[in-house]
Amino acid sequence: MLLIYKLYFCKEYYQNKMKRNFTFYFIILLVFGLLIWLILNEGEKRNAILTGHHKKTESSVSIKTNTDINSNIQEDTSLFNSTLNTLKKQISSPLSILLVQIIIIIIFSRILGLAIGKLGQPIVIGEIIAGIILGPSFLGSIFPETFKFIFPANSLNNLQLVSQFGLVLFMFIIGMEIDTKLVRKKINSAVIISYTGIIFPYFLGIVLSYFIYSSFAMPGVSFTTFALFIGIAMSITAFPVLARILHEKGLTKTPLGIMVITCAATDDITAWLIFAAIIAIAQAGTAISAVLVIVIVIIFVMLMLLIVQPVLKRIGSIYISNENLSKTVIAFIFLILFSSAFFTEAIGIHALFGAFIAGVVVPKNQIFKKLMINKIEDVSTVVLLPLFFAFSGLRTQIGLLNTPYLWTICGIVILIAIIGKLGGITLAARFIGNSWGDSITMGVLMNTRGLMELIVLNIGYDLGILSPEIFSIMVIMALTTTFMAGPSLNFIEKYKKSVKISLKDNLSFKILISFGIPKMGTTLLKLASSLSGRNNISKNITALHLTPHTEITRTEAIDFERKSFIPIKNTAQELGINLNSIYKTSNEVTKEIIKTAHKEKCNLLLIGAARSVFNKNALGGKVKNIIEQAKCTVGVFIGKDFQEIHNVLILSDSVYLERLNNICEKLLSNSECNIVFMTSEGVNNLSNMNIQNEKIQYVDYVKKMDPVFLKKFDLLITNIDYFERTLSENTVMLDSSPSLLLLNFIDYKF
Repeated sequence: MLLIYKLYFCKEYYQNKMKRNFTFYFIILLVFGLLIWLILNEGEKRNAILTGHHKKTESSVSIKTNTDINSNIQEDTSLFNSTLNTLKKQISSPLSILLVQIIIIIIFSRILGLAIGKLGQPIVIGEIIAGIILGPSFLGSIFPETFKFIFPANSLNNLQLVSQFGLVLFMFIIGMEIDTKLVRKKINSAVIISYTGIIFPYFLGIVLSYFIYSSFAMPGVSFTTFALFIGIAMSITAFPVLARILHEKGLTKTPLGIMVITCAATDDITAWLIFAAIIAIAQAGTAISAVLVIVIVIIFVMLMLLIVQPVLKRIGSIYISNENLSKTVIAFIFLILFSSAFFTEAIGIHALFGAFIAGVVVPKNQIFKKLMINKIEDVSTVVLLPLFFAFSGLRTQIGLLNTPYLWTICGIVILIAIIGKLGGITLAARFIGNSWGDSITMGVLMNTRGLMELIVLNIGYDLGILSPEIFSIMVIMALTTTFMAGPSLNFIEKYKKSVKISLKDNLSFKILISFGIPKMGTTLLKLASSLSGRNNISKNITALHLTPHTEITRTEAIDFERKSFIPIKNTAQELGINLNSIYKTSNEVTKEIIKTAHKEKCNLLLIGAARSVFNKNALGGKVKNIIEQAKCTVGVFIGKDFQEIHNVLILSDSVYLERLNNICEKLLSNSECNIVFMTSEGVNNLSNMNIQNEKIQYVDYVKKMDPVFLKKFDLLITNIDYFERTLSENTVMLDSSPSLLLLNFIDYKF
């Protein structure tokens, strides 16, 4: 009673307090609102007296004539038009137009980026296409008035300025992603491959320029300047796109992936140094001026490496956590970035080169680098970078390619670009001893141009070197070479010579674990270890972890991979398992899991159900798709305070009796557990069981299935069909049951 009284008293006190607060709030608003109105009213009267304008009040009321009515209507219309014109004027202000442009660009780039990602393509392709759609090629030709309103000619300078700022930040990130230590380790092989991949397409670009110079160079541009720009456009590689593709394919830790990343890093550093020299030549006008600028650039790079880098390295060793990374440190890093960009812009080299060098000298401490990237990347890649794609799209006029001749030139440019980059890399990689399959794969990967190509093209366009026609052709080439990477790699993987499987591998029992949360990964590994055969000494267990999207940098991917695999690798070491690990990024998680299981030729795929509540929906959604599409036995684990395997309950009917018998053998050979084998068809059906072991007890389902009995076990194993037919509706049993392992038996080794 005392408790009820206290609760009632508290409730009444709270309600009275709320009423008092509301009354006080209402009185304050009323009193001060009235005072403000009185002061404003008196102020207007005083102002009217001072200026000699008095309001005259009409005391007589007269009948309105048609003229008066028309006059009032005209006044109302004039007021409406005035309000509308004011609204249009406000919307047409530079800031309003820029904000409208940003909103539309982000919406289009996100929608098309995600759509193209569903097709297994890099999201950057969708963002570039979004920019082209918003440009004169599509929006401008279909809805010209809308295009002029959203992208008026006087607003393009603002859009370009903001997009250039985004590129400065992005190039800083790219510079940070370049691992100079990795380049030094693989310098011999990387230099041969990457330099061949630059020189060969560069040469073909120069040859191409000889034939198209007269048709596509801007007036007053020398052949040398035009040819140098076409050459560098042919030889550039999109490092960020290449890194994302490697993560999607799970190749980052393979010798092939490491070599490709190293070559791409070497390629990027070399290409940007060459590009800086080309800009100097184009801007300087005379050979002496060009040489002077190049010498200044070399001195600048040396100062950044020898003076600035050691200082930043010291900072990186001190500020290694988000807690002690103060705004002063961040401000200092940005000061280095913008100072470097300003210097290269001031001497005639583009600001992007300075931003890139500033990123290269940032310390390669993974934690510090990740903290800095997190500060910059989201705003740079999600907001500012799509503005650059849109601006490039505004310059891309596909409608200019209106003759068979121009489309023929476009096809020739694409063909030469592919032959030069893909062919050059493939031959060089094969020459230093790689297989043909790996060599072609390297060529396909480094043939991607993507965003880096657009940067080069836009600089050439800004300098008045490239005409609108050749600019549009080169944009199409960049899209084509980037788009072809995914399908080409799939084709190579499908038709590459299959590796002969040894007898030992053929007899081994392979298990693939796919996990999201690290804790689930350790649980599935313990389970996989118990289900692995006695003679399977090597414990052929592979762990797969997927990041469910591809829009991450190489630094983030390394960090995600490290954190995800630390617990499961520690558990593997405790169990004496030589664990194989695979890390990928993918927009299609289900398809990637199935694809990896098939590629690894696994006999059992273990996954954790996404739901902790035991019901039939635990086998729905993505889990259901994996069960139906995987070509191996799938084990769905639904955890419930699972720690170790001590007591196991196996439920079955006559259909999968033999397969579950094999499960018993595997469990007994790898763990010290006790097993209760139960069948709903009675104990007599177990008379033909081959296992005679004191740790196995055969029990009748009808007699023993109750909550008290179930709580004795750590794990309940049954087949999926039996679960869905018999157990999924038994909520009492499911609430009392231990962790579940549901199997659909496909592989013969069970």
